[in-house]
Amino acid sequence: MDSVPSGSPDDRPSRVGYLPDRDQTLMKLVVAGPFGVGKTTLIRTLSEIATLHTEEAMTETGRPVDDLAGLPEKSTTTVAVDFGRLTLPGNTVLYMFGTPGQRRFFPLWQDIARGALGALVLADTRRLADSFEIMDMVEEQGLPYAVAVNRFPDSPDHPPEVLRAHLDLHAATPLLLCDARERGSSIDALIALAEHVLDTLPAASTDPQERP
Repeated sequence: MDSVPSGSPDDRPSRVGYLPDRDQTLMKLVVAGPFGVGKTTLIRTLSEIATLHTEEAMTETGRPVDDLAGLPEKSTTTVAVDFGRLTLPGNTVLYMFGTPGQRRFFPLWQDIARGALGALVLADTRRLADSFEIMDMVEEQGLPYAVAVNRFPDSPDHPPEVLRAHLDLHAATPLLLCDARERGSSIDALIALAEHVLDTLPAASTDPQERP
């Protein structure tokens, strides 16, 4: 362990070494989507720090509540929040908060979304209709959002214009295809959301001193 510096306070460093030496733009973002769509996987893929997860094993009691159609290998579910951080070029720091996808967690979702600047909504082409309720929740909170269609091995493949029409997205809402297991396309989705947020919100909302 390093020794404690000696001498008067004026002789000691004026800054703590682990603090950033430049102003940062800090953005709290929500990663939302229906049950089993890949939110936890995406945050694990992107985070530059050890991620926080609150996953629990699914039980037989919960099967009538959580529809596992199309998710044969799903064995765990997020019951509170996933958390990760990603620093983008230009010193923009994204704090990612993954939320449970089930309707019964809606009050918790509202608490997690408080103070967020935007949301990345994940969708699955095997069950696109499951995303409608999530987008409604995001819009009710007044959050700008982007939609990232997570590609699964057995997912039907549709052109972006077909997906946009089916999801009834506003022309300005970003729509991307990604693989939550693959870092490059996941980063592209998050950058698209961050750019959309910066284009949508007043400059004061992204003050470098603001904390999520």
